[in-house]
Amino acid sequence: MRITRRRVLAGALGAAAMSGVALGRARRPALEKPELALGFIPLTDCAPLVIAAEKRFFAREGLQVRLSREPSWANIRDKVAVGALDGAHMLGAMPIAATLGIDAIAKPMVTPINFNLNGDAITLSNAVADRLGGIAPGAALDPARLKALIDADRAAGRPKLVLAAVYAFSSHNYLLRYWLAAGGIDPDRDVKMVTVPPPQMVTQLAAGRIDGYCVGDPWNTRALMLGIGVIAARSRDIWNRHPEKVLGVTAAWAEAHPNTCRALVRALIGACAWLDENRAEAAHILARPNYVGADEATIAAALVGSGDVTANHIFFAGAASFPWRSHALWYATQMVRWRQARDLATAAAAAERTCAPDIYRAAAADLGIAAPTIDRKPEGAHAQAWTLADATAPIAMGADQFIDRRVFDPANLGGYLGDLPLAQSRRDREINAALRV
Repeated sequence: MRITRRRVLAGALGAAAMSGVALGRARRPALEKPELALGFIPLTDCAPLVIAAEKRFFAREGLQVRLSREPSWANIRDKVAVGALDGAHMLGAMPIAATLGIDAIAKPMVTPINFNLNGDAITLSNAVADRLGGIAPGAALDPARLKALIDADRAAGRPKLVLAAVYAFSSHNYLLRYWLAAGGIDPDRDVKMVTVPPPQMVTQLAAGRIDGYCVGDPWNTRALMLGIGVIAARSRDIWNRHPEKVLGVTAAWAEAHPNTCRALVRALIGACAWLDENRAEAAHILARPNYVGADEATIAAALVGSGDVTANHIFFAGAASFPWRSHALWYATQMVRWRQARDLATAAAAAERTCAPDIYRAAAADLGIAAPTIDRKPEGAHAQAWTLADATAPIAMGADQFIDRRVFDPANLGGYLGDLPLAQSRRDREINAALRV
């Protein structure tokens, strides 16, 4: 029987199907740890945690949650690793890097639920946009136009453009690099890449310390509304329905608290479903100083975009909250592509271990909602909406193409990586440099 959106929401929110949900809850085992501390960064996509607290999804699962607003992703990483936080809003690649041991702290981590798809953008300063001849509102800049500017600057002896991402192991870093490389720009040679925490992006751009950045909203929309920057490309223009933020916990924590982890995922699934249907109210809540702290109009614009509520942040629709192993494996290829990890097989194995789709499936079954029955799917293969049949009930999915129309096949990681621009040329340059020594 087809599970409709109304029935999905009823199961997740505990409304129309309360009797069935209550029966399932009565049979659930006791929580090992009902009191939790969960961290977040003030970004629009911290919304699942905020809504789960404000709309009592946590409380319905018997969880008492304290949310901790953190200043940087490094703080999030460190506090989860040492146990000061039970879990946190994390960049999708952070748990993989920690599990692989290539971040500052090596700690096996687990991702049992995604928070959202899409939601990032590349913003350039007005000065750069003017030198490019302008960027039409709502249009995606062809990165080849930026390459022409970079080439002209190099010939004239001008300094390199300074572009910022929020963290080395982030979709922002990988999507910015993917966009640059699609235009023939080498991120490690043609521009200067720096790291800036999300809340500082706008002030750094206004001060002229950086020429552009890739970050999650509301900080792109904020620069646009302040008149100090222009959105050059939304992340959906680079890879539509790309993975973004996740819930990250240590593997040891998930193993020690299986019932609590499952309850936590149930609460967050409910919050994600609520968010896709209640964006205006969500913007009002997120604008509070203890959460994102940006003005409500900016957050509302970031959540809704140009009238297409599925364009910017997708929280639940199209299996958005499912932790796909194919997403994690794509991150692994980018870590190797940009020399963060040396061995593809090792990186892929870490990515596989980090994803915990079975925890999500168990929580979804508790709520009576559809979930994928497969862990991996081709990414970038769909120009139009499609239906995922490999699920407990058919799931309507959306277009997911990359800017260069490549398809990521999780069964052929080496072939995909070897075909990417700059991946092979970087290897050749390093080999040649070594031979010259």
